[in-house]
Parts: sequence; C-alpha cells; structure tokens
Amino acid sequence: MAEEQVQVIGHCAAEPAAVWAVAGNFCGAWHPAIAEIRAERDARGALIRAFTAKGEDTLYREQLTYRSDTDRVLAYTHLEGIAGVERYDARLAVFPDEGGGSRIEWSARFSASAERAPAIAAGTKAIFEMGIAALGELSGDLETVFLDGEPPLALTVTPQRPGPLVLFLHGIGGGRTNWLAQLRAVAPAARAAALDLRGYGESGRGAAQSTVEDYCGDILRVADALGAARLVLCGLSYGSWIATSFAMRHPERLAGLVLSGGCTGMSEAGIAEREAFQAAREVPLNAGRTPADFAPAVVDVLAGPDADEAVRQALFASMAAIPAATYRDALHCFTHPPERFDFSRLAMPVLMMTGRHDRLASPDEIRGVAGRIVAAAPRAFVRFEVIEDAGHVCNVERPEAYNRVLCAFLSEVVR
Repeated sequence: MAEEQVQVIGHCAAEPAAVWAVAGNFCGAWHPAIAEIRAERDARGALIRAFTAKGEDTLYREQLTYRSDTDRVLAYTHLEGIAGVERYDARLAVFPDEGGGSRIEWSARFSASAERAPAIAAGTKAIFEMGIAALGELSGDLETVFLDGEPPLALTVTPQRPGPLVLFLHGIGGGRTNWLAQLRAVAPAARAAALDLRGYGESGRGAAQSTVEDYCGDILRVADALGAARLVLCGLSYGSWIATSFAMRHPERLAGLVLSGGCTGMSEAGIAEREAFQAAREVPLNAGRTPADFAPAVVDVLAGPDADEAVRQALFASMAAIPAATYRDALHCFTHPPERFDFSRLAMPVLMMTGRHDRLASPDEIRGVAGRIVAAAPRAFVRFEVIEDAGHVCNVERPEAYNRVLCAFLSEVVR
C-alpha cells in the first residue's frame, strides 16, 4: 500500500467567523461538487454525511471525527465511496490571515494501492481546490473588531453606514456567529454588529460575577467605539432580557428594540422559581460536565420539530463552545434580576418575534407581553410576529423569514 498526503491552502477576504459559518457546516451543501447530501447518525450517535457528486452515481459517506468551533477545525474519515482506498483522513481549518481575512487549510492523509494512489491524490487535490475557491468568493464585508478594556470584547461588524447602529445580542447558549445571516441582511441599509457577550467566543469574562449593569456598560462601550449615538438593540432570549434591561436605563439611546424569543426573563419570577431554575441547570456543571456534554439535550429543547440537521448542528456547536465558567456566570446573572421591568419606559418602537414552536417563549406569552407594553408605554409602537416552523432560536432556524420581518421593521425606524 502507498501512503500519500495532499494539502491545499487558500485565502479569503471574509473574516474567519464568516468562512467557518459555511465551511464548518459538515452536512451543508456548500461545496460546488455536491449534488445531494444528507446527514446520518451511526449507532453511537456519530455524525455522518452521505452525498453524491455532480455527474456521478457513487454514494460517498464520511464521518465527523473532530470538531472545534473555538479553533475552527474539523476532521473526518472516509467510510465508503473511494475505490481502492484503505484509509482516508482529512482535516479542514480556518485561521486569521496575517494580511486580513482568512487562511483556509485543507489536507488529507490516505493509504491506497500503488495503482490507485495517484488518481486519488489528484482527485482529492481538485476537490479541495474547488471547495476553497468557493469559500474564497465569500464577501469580505464583515470584519472582526476587538475592544480593549476590562474585559476585552469581540465583535463582528459590517461597513460604516449613516444612522443608528444595529447591535445583536445572542442567547445564553449562543455566540455572535449566530447572527451572521442577520448581519448580511441588514448591512445594505444600516451598520450592524454582533457582540460576543462576556466570556463567550473571543470576549473576556471579567474578574467578577457579571451583572446587568456590566452588560449595559459593555453596550455603551461598543456604541462609543463604533461612534454610534443611537442604537437598535436586537436580542435573542438572554440577549433580549439584556436589551430590555438596557432600554430601562438608557431609553434615549435607542432608535428601536427587537426582542426575539423572550423579554422579561426571570424578572417576574419569584425567588423560589429563580433558585429552582438555576439549581436545575447547574446540576450537570456541579457533576463536572461541560456545556458540550449536555448540548444535545439542550438542542432538543431549542430546535423546532422541523429543524434540519444543519440547524441542529449549528445550535449544538454554539452550545458546545461555551466554557463551563461562562455558562455558570450567565445563569447566576439571569436568575438574579435587579428589577421588574417598567414597560412605560419603552418609548422607542419595539418588535417582538418568537418561533411558532418555541418551548421557552411561546407565541401566547410573547403576544401577552406585547399587549402589556402597548398598555403601559405612552404612544407605543409595538409589532408582534410569529416565525413559522421555528423553535426558540428562530433567527438561526428560519433566517429568511426572520430577516424579512427584521428588515421591514428597520426600514421604519432607521433613518
């Protein structure tokens, strides 16, 4: 048997997070050679992609063996489809490029008969080059911005535009990459940014327990750094609670407020309910488990009944990337709200959205909160919408439907 190695390196103007959002989708049909693709699970639960290539009838099957969204690396092994190969292991990685943008490295090691090895090597090289070329066409309009301070904060930012800054705040199980589809949708009309909350992604956690005041201070830091006098805050779940908390303190800074999959959080829960909520979610942490360990169970709660494997994988990746200390920190903050919200302070236009199948913030609940805001806020303008066929993280699960509502709202409030 012959042992061979193939490596292809390419570059892309887009930032690593944007490239990884595409390349890291193991079961996605982003490669131009793929005709059809589906996700499978073996008896142990390992993720397998089964696909056919354009112009071929051969079914290829590959198993994901390693993944790190922190490092933007995945590895996989060939199960069937390549004739004459004994073993085939590949690795795809995305790195920040020294000159800006991204460097993409795709490599494979395999063993095959001496007769077949050259053809397999040539075919592998062609596939890798084609895939990297497709990734290279991604827009470089998104950039990563790091804010110095305590703690340092990481943002994905679109190009400068006049008017308010649209700032996206992710959920307790998410990260700023959850908002890539929204950043691209909003970019033509307004400047937008997605923030990694304290301890998430590439943001530091801080030396002490995070508080609502800390998060609000971080939002002001972002606004000042990006030169935004006014904001439209767009949150999901935990991020919605933070956004509403900011609106209570700084209503004059907001041109609009977008609340997805929640609003009040634990602000209206009694002490016993808050303590039970925190204790239940800390059980696995106290047993030494990490968010990656219980991410599959969390995805089952977050995802709608029609969520495909790519969506479930994206939700899993977000949850699995969270350090245990960060998750514990966020839980403590969420379950120790400093106030019950005074909706009369919401003088800005408000958009409230939730998924039809959201188990954590049902349409009836959010519709009720929308009605309370209308009743309490003087001259209120509140829009309520349900995203069909979506669960809790409706912006990830049904981005096109979510973006249509979001962009229509922004067209009314961003001038």
